Amino acid sequence: MITIIDYGLGNIQAFVNVYRRLHIPVAVAQTTAQLDGATKLILPGVGAFDHAIERLDASGMRPALEELVQQHKVPVLGICVGMQILANSSEEGLLAGLGWVPGCVRSFKSVPNLADLPLPHMGWNDVAALNDNPLFKGFEEEARFYFLHSFFFDCEQEQHRAAMSSYGLEFSCAVQAGNVYGVQFHPEKSHHFGVGLLKNFAEL
Repeated sequence: MITIIDYGLGNIQAFVNVYRRLHIPVAVAQTTAQLDGATKLILPGVGAFDHAIERLDASGMRPALEELVQQHKVPVLGICVGMQILANSSEEGLLAGLGWVPGCVRSFKSVPNLADLPLPHMGWNDVAALNDNPLFKGFEEEARFYFLHSFFFDCEQEQHRAAMSSYGLEFSCAVQAGNVYGVQFHPEKSHHFGVGLLKNFAEL
């Protein structure tokens, strides 16, 4: 069962609609009890890093999620800010992230020579998968996704980079550490590319 974490951030219904069109069982969890039976988890998110962590804590689901992901190795896909909170920390906020993928979320403006880069990075951009990552199966020749962000995931270890994109610099637009996956772009807004990626996640 694909279970989408509803902690008050992200377009939950868009993901539900995609999976229903694909005839893949999907559920939405707003409480710990509703996580029962989850075989895959989607952690969406929009807005600021600290606010996302605060909302996840307030939902009461964080301890159960940590047990499912870290102990039972249930695959999880973080999306947009849902990907960013997988990191240890962010230049955007003061709170600690989940720490499931070692790294820091950085502002494009913190990079030398990028102070004048227009932000947010918004619109369609090419994505290049690394190491035959299974999220991008079928996208070997072309992959384009929709972005809307001002911060990027800076992985501590190169092996956790799953895909790259370019906006002023090459940055990790997808990450993977074991059963933990994250994408900076919005698959729910990326037409057939996004549908294909969400299907690939369901089939992991």
